[in-house]
Amino acid sequence: MPELAAVLWDMDGTLVDTEGLWSVTIRELAAHRGGELSAATREDLTGSSLDRTVRAVRAEVGLDPDDPDGLAVDGRWLIDRTAEIFGRGVPWRAGAREALAAVRASGLPTALVTSTYRELTDVALDTIGRGFFDVTVCGDEVSATKPDPSPYRRAAELLGVDPRACVAVEDSPTGTRSAVAAGATVLVVPAEVIVEDGERRVHRESLVGLTVDDLRAMLTGETADHRTRATVH
Repeated sequence: MPELAAVLWDMDGTLVDTEGLWSVTIRELAAHRGGELSAATREDLTGSSLDRTVRAVRAEVGLDPDDPDGLAVDGRWLIDRTAEIFGRGVPWRAGAREALAAVRASGLPTALVTSTYRELTDVALDTIGRGFFDVTVCGDEVSATKPDPSPYRRAAELLGVDPRACVAVEDSPTGTRSAVAAGATVLVVPAEVIVEDGERRVHRESLVGLTVDDLRAMLTGETADHRTRATVH
């Protein structure tokens, strides 16, 4: 089995508890367009791209999801409203800052891999801290977003490592599928939505107490912490 070469971090719902903030702004967009967002649609959009989100909202409220002008206007509205909320500060998920610091102190290369666009990611990084990451890959900087493997493959390429020697840290089914398809092993720490067991996935209740040894053990399917449930195949 390969030695751990890098750690690849998702942002929304993984490091910071922003899925709840997205829920607010996505529902506000639906209301702005004269409708209401169902709970099922919101759940399906966890970890999704801006384009897919706006299309889904427009379809839900009875508007053409393929109208380019409408998509542009509603996408801009959602970005501006979310930036306003992010600008007040984004809340950390339990143990996330300490886990980032431990990995950084170990000297392992790190990347932030998010479906959020660069404009909003930079606002969130004012809270998170850019110094935790060697590279950042955002949703508007790749040819296809999660669940496509492109974001994680791009991060590994920028770091000069094999994705099969990486652990990705994710909270959503969409992001987990992306990382697994890229070849990484995934530490799943669910936030809003349950992530099913599957190939190269290790489930953990939270990031509290996570160590670099825990991450290294995940590539072998072992567990260095009794609170981690390994399901690596």
